[in-house]
Amino acid sequence: MKKLLQTISKQIRSLASAGLVMTIYTSCNSNAVVNQPHATLAQPVSRPAVAEQGRVVIPSAQVILHRPQVPILCYHQIRDWTPSDSRTAKDYIVPLNNFREQMKAFADNGYHTILPDQLYGYLVAGTPLPSKPIMLTFDDTRAEQYTVAREELNKYGFKGVYFIMTVSLGKPGYMTSEEVKELADGGNIIGSHTWDHSNVKKYAGLDWVKQIDKPSQQLERITGKPIEYFAYPFGLWNKEAIAQLKQRHFKAAFQLSAKRDDNDPLFTIRRIIVPGEWNTATLQRWMSQSF
Repeated sequence: MKKLLQTISKQIRSLASAGLVMTIYTSCNSNAVVNQPHATLAQPVSRPAVAEQGRVVIPSAQVILHRPQVPILCYHQIRDWTPSDSRTAKDYIVPLNNFREQMKAFADNGYHTILPDQLYGYLVAGTPLPSKPIMLTFDDTRAEQYTVAREELNKYGFKGVYFIMTVSLGKPGYMTSEEVKELADGGNIIGSHTWDHSNVKKYAGLDWVKQIDKPSQQLERITGKPIEYFAYPFGLWNKEAIAQLKQRHFKAAFQLSAKRDDNDPLFTIRRIIVPGEWNTATLQRWMSQSF
């Protein structure tokens, strides 16, 4: 796991160079829409639907891939760095003032947070989104996502998406079940992030029950709401994982910054981890260049 985190961190640091941000993401992601005006999100391409999933008619993958992507940010820890934090750790730790400045900048610049159902409606049916949409997501159930992020988002009328790994609920440094319910009651969305954050590419047999079914059932009991969205630990996925999530009636799944799957873009929606070293200007520049 340590080696995997270091690999991801190395990729994150490579993005922090302002001169490389655009080059890296447009070269590794053929689906990226560069410098696409946000206004076009309210004017989606209309094409015939060719597949059906349940009662919802799902358009072809090509239709979904053609729609301009929405910036989706992924946060983990929100706290000041300590002397013991390694360089790798800092890629996942956004200092308090950085986070507060980012939220204020989004508000000052007219961004509107959206939730997964809105994104799903846009991707599937072309439902218009508000101007300058952005999605704020939080992984791993960290306590400061409730004590810090919730307060900052509420200040600006923002809503977030919290992907919960249930093994950590109630443990020191992590959210409690009551706090997760309060987030859900407050209009935020709770999604699944497995039981213990293990790599889905290694699941077999009853692992799907342990890592997907039971956590979803637990979160549904806590929130009183269906759990319909999933985030892959480490952003890693495979075809079997997509098939398993579909069988369990998830509507969509989120990875990190890799290229979306040509056949299942709804289950490989892109996000970007916000590195702790990025200032607000770097973050906004990356968003405008890559999504």
